[in-house]
Amino acid sequence: MSRKLMMGAALAALTLAAGCVGGGSTSSRTASGPGPLTPAPVASVTANRLPPPPPPPPPVEAPATAPGAQVAALPPGSAATPPAPPASSAPVTRESVTGAWKVSAGGGNCQIFMALTQWTGGYKAASRGCPGQVADVTAWDVSGSQVVLKDGSGNSVASLSASGSGGYQGTTAGGQAISIYR
Repeated sequence: MSRKLMMGAALAALTLAAGCVGGGSTSSRTASGPGPLTPAPVASVTANRLPPPPPPPPPVEAPATAPGAQVAALPPGSAATPPAPPASSAPVTRESVTGAWKVSAGGGNCQIFMALTQWTGGYKAASRGCPGQVADVTAWDVSGSQVVLKDGSGNSVASLSASGSGGYQGTTAGGQAISIYR
């Protein structure tokens, strides 16, 4: 009998510990739970302009010339046309192109973000602060080993090939040099 009594006492203790009271009304119990939460303070929202995009990377230094060597110079006010980048034989993947890119085009710097969302002419792109034709970029796609930037009508704005620095270089439809880099 003592064993039954011990088991009954243990069961009663467990029942009380679990918060179960047999035979009592629920109105006699006190609710134990968290109180209401106090609202968090909210600061006012302000609008500011974003800072300009960072400058492009510095140009590659030309090799030093020997003393007394003659060097050709461009007339003042003219710009050198960069040589066409070598075509890369490895195809470019869409996944490697997605994300944010810094852009140097038409004498200015800006940013382009390329997503994998289907869009007119390929995939969605958004430019910020870009000059000239590059401001019209709303789509992009990959064609073999080239990245093609497109406008809202699906027309090609620029074609770029992989450069040795992990970025891409090419020309716009208007003939301006353009490069994108991270």
